[in-house]
Amino acid sequence: MRKFDTKVQYLKYKVLREVAKEAWNDTLLENILEIPKTIVPGNTPTMRCCVYKERAILSERVRLAMGGDKDNPNVIEVIEIACDECPAAGFEVTDSCRGCLAHRCEDVCKRGAISFDHNHVAHIDKSKCVECGQCAKVCPYSAIVNRKRPCQNACKIKAISINEYNAAKIDNDKCISCGACVYQCPFGAIMDKSYILNVVDLIKKSDNNQKYKVYAMVAPSISSQFTYAKLGQVITGLKKLGFFTVIEAALGADMVAQAESKELAEKGFLTSSCCPAFVAYIKSAFPDLLEYVSHNPSPMAALAEYIKSTDKTAKVVFIGPCTAKKSEAQLDEVKPYVDAVMTFEELQALYDSRDIDITALDEDVLDNASYFGRIFARSGGLSDAVAQGLKEQDIDFDLKAVPCDGIEACKVALLKKSKNVLDANFIEGMACTGGCIGGAGCLTHGEKNKAEVDKYGREAFEKTISDAVAILK
Repeated sequence: MRKFDTKVQYLKYKVLREVAKEAWNDTLLENILEIPKTIVPGNTPTMRCCVYKERAILSERVRLAMGGDKDNPNVIEVIEIACDECPAAGFEVTDSCRGCLAHRCEDVCKRGAISFDHNHVAHIDKSKCVECGQCAKVCPYSAIVNRKRPCQNACKIKAISINEYNAAKIDNDKCISCGACVYQCPFGAIMDKSYILNVVDLIKKSDNNQKYKVYAMVAPSISSQFTYAKLGQVITGLKKLGFFTVIEAALGADMVAQAESKELAEKGFLTSSCCPAFVAYIKSAFPDLLEYVSHNPSPMAALAEYIKSTDKTAKVVFIGPCTAKKSEAQLDEVKPYVDAVMTFEELQALYDSRDIDITALDEDVLDNASYFGRIFARSGGLSDAVAQGLKEQDIDFDLKAVPCDGIEACKVALLKKSKNVLDANFIEGMACTGGCIGGAGCLTHGEKNKAEVDKYGREAFEKTISDAVAILK
């Protein structure tokens, strides 16, 4: 039964599971040092050069599973001791260099970083190279290549560099917490902080939902996850964990689609505000465009605010695919409404920390939202929902939407808008490729997830946005 895409995810899950298990039993502090030994028993290493280094890295993973560095505002952190297997990044001369006479690489280098040995083979002085790439462009043999690390390749906004210890370094001023580097690092040396202990604490202190009620708000992309079980069993499992009830974040998406379509018609141009990583990117890279960001909160924040306005005892835990949601929940305007954020990876760990086999459970029902709220989970879904919102409210507005699939597409659209050459009046920004179904906290990633989301949308009882939102009034 395959639950994860990669073995790195599985390792991360095992740490989370053990941390949560100890937290349920109130034995975490006394057994914290034993967790690495539980995962790697005996004295034979399974992944690294020696068992001691392996356990040292696992100790760092435990630290992140317990919330990580409290002084670091970023939810993404580097485990430096684990980040030592990748070759030094940058431009390198390969064996394809023929030692030609032209030496175009030398001529084009303004830093004098290119030299030649007695065989006329080129070499690059890393202390002088500024990685402009001009030498690679002019080499007739394509003998100079740029060997970027997987994390740097994954980070399309160039927030990752290499520090003096040859480990990845994250620029918090640029990082948008999308988690692309987390998913792509082959050694799991970059991880998102977990707040799974906060969730365990909320459930335990609720006294079976007598002191206060703990609501589980699940993202619509859940329909493409937990493929080994049925969605109704996943919902039953959440209630078995101790949640009072389960509500679709897609209902919040319906709320946002209705309000955002009206706001778009009033203002004439808008960018979406649903993806926190996309909004963070605008703040850091295109601050002049901030005025165009929708004033509507994200579906998570909108629905959480509604829940707490109707139930003063409510505590809200958002469960989804997104690491950036962990950052959003820390914002002053969101913090009062969202008490904790978990990823699907962490939910799987939580189930197993309580020995809950969801495949053995009965199916419960999850039906709060419309088709259009549910398809927010994939690229293009938000644009379709805004179009529907305009239609249902009889708003005469010629929508020209640009659904941006991934942060690179977002960058292109925002650049065009900044230069006033964008032929559109609505930018749907999704930082992850494919939309939320490509989030770093997903159990599985892939094109099939889009089909699952659309199928889930078609199964919605409420067929229009207006019908879904009407239940809130």
